[in-house]
Amino acid sequence: MEIWKHWGKILLLALPSLFAFATQTLTGTINLIMVGDLGALIIGVVGVSNIIMYNVFAIFSGIGHSINYLVAQNYGAGEMRKGIQRTYMALFVILAVAGIIILAGWGASESILRWTGAKPDLIAAGKTYLELRFYAMGLGIISFVFHGFFRGVGDTRTSMVISIVANVIMIALTYGLTYGEWSLPRLGLPGAGYAILIGEAVGLAICLAVFWGPMHKRFHTRKLPKPDLGELALIGREGGKLGLMEFSMSISMYIFTIFVIRLGTVPLAANEVALSIMSFGFMPAFAFGSTATILVGQEIGRGRPLEARREGTHTAILGTIFLILLGTVELIWAHQIAGLYTKDTAVAELAAFLIQVSAYLQIFDGLYNFYAGGLRGIGDTSFLMKASLTLSWLMFVPLTYVFVNVLHWGSMGAWLALYAFLTALGLAVMFRYYRTDFREVKLKQATA
Repeated sequence: MEIWKHWGKILLLALPSLFAFATQTLTGTINLIMVGDLGALIIGVVGVSNIIMYNVFAIFSGIGHSINYLVAQNYGAGEMRKGIQRTYMALFVILAVAGIIILAGWGASESILRWTGAKPDLIAAGKTYLELRFYAMGLGIISFVFHGFFRGVGDTRTSMVISIVANVIMIALTYGLTYGEWSLPRLGLPGAGYAILIGEAVGLAICLAVFWGPMHKRFHTRKLPKPDLGELALIGREGGKLGLMEFSMSISMYIFTIFVIRLGTVPLAANEVALSIMSFGFMPAFAFGSTATILVGQEIGRGRPLEARREGTHTAILGTIFLILLGTVELIWAHQIAGLYTKDTAVAELAAFLIQVSAYLQIFDGLYNFYAGGLRGIGDTSFLMKASLTLSWLMFVPLTYVFVNVLHWGSMGAWLALYAFLTALGLAVMFRYYRTDFREVKLKQATA
């Protein structure tokens, strides 16, 4: 009965996060299917733009991740004034970051596409869309800090509701603005960019309303705390390490995409379709990883380190079960699923093959997310940063180059390199988790 108690608590936190991430993933999938009718070139534009946005998000996502685990520890310790103070410090930083992102979109979108090695037709088709994606990211990165706070106090349902509302708006407007339905202007691919921007704006507005509304009743969030340079430095330090961890992985994926771009339009489109489908595997990995951060962080805050360790283990077990079930579905129906994205037979066949190869290998990506979530909960951000940097640059990028450019294994070579990297990273993080003496873990504090 004890295990069901643990699993029930985990599912109450994980399932709303799972639905939230599922909504985001489904939104990306539906949007890709809708714009996919515009042709393989447009699929390629969306794929390249997604990778660029992933890198932009990764650079600054550490601020939201750090608030997630710091607030979880503060919540567990009953020190929510400290958690509120840290959240405001993070918001102060992220507002400046958002301004930089928006300026980059305004002035450098075309140049960024050119730096990817994209061909002139892709640059011409995608520069406006990418500019709008930058504007949307400027708003989304602010929302991510609020979501970190909501999840830190264990309110994953609020994040779920906000994500669903914002993403439903994106889906509806993508269809309406891309094809001129419902008396909306027919804008083509830029219409999909406007849809994402509007959805992010609505999501941020709801985050603000919740933080200063219902959350104020529980935690007095409208009472501005005094600025604290020590806490600001802590946010910068922890956010920097987690951001560098995410960025090292995202920039290596960016290089991975550049290798695939040079294989031609069909491999690029198939790669984007396969990544979109495999993101359904990343979805439970992210959800259970986030849950591990919440539960481990809160138990550390309560001064129960061994219970924190057990919560991380139970979360990893449940998450792995989800990935096994999902991988089985992807393995059996890969061709049918790929066919939903594109009518191009060559693209669909290659995408289905990549999905089948990856169906169970994605479990290792799950291990990475589950145990990285646990390590974030105890504040072991330095190891996460070092492991990501080392394996991204000494393994993933060189292997991709060798498999694609030296051995000429094409898209399959690129994906074998990807999963070799994820396997090594997942195992490294898992070993670190179980070699850590949780009895020695302390609450993360700002230095004087």
